Amino acid sequence: MDWDSLVNFLQWPAMVITLCAAFLVGARRANRRILGFYTFILSNALWIVWGVHDGAWALIALQAGLLAMNVRGIFRNENAA
Repeated sequence: MDWDSLVNFLQWPAMVITLCAAFLVGARRANRRILGFYTFILSNALWIVWGVHDGAWALIALQAGLLAMNVRGIFRNENAA
């Protein structure tokens, strides 16, 4: 598998990880919500890699903004944990 095919495939695990993160963030327990924010950060990184490869600059900007919000979510939920 060449580099282009690998990065193109990256959108599928990124999508699955994003859905798992959304599920975890909706949890009642703070520890699971924190895990969800970390999972979102992983998905943000994957989407950014894919976006750079494809030149999707709006997607990169969106993911950078969401990454910042996910970091904020971690700090706000650590007090509750």
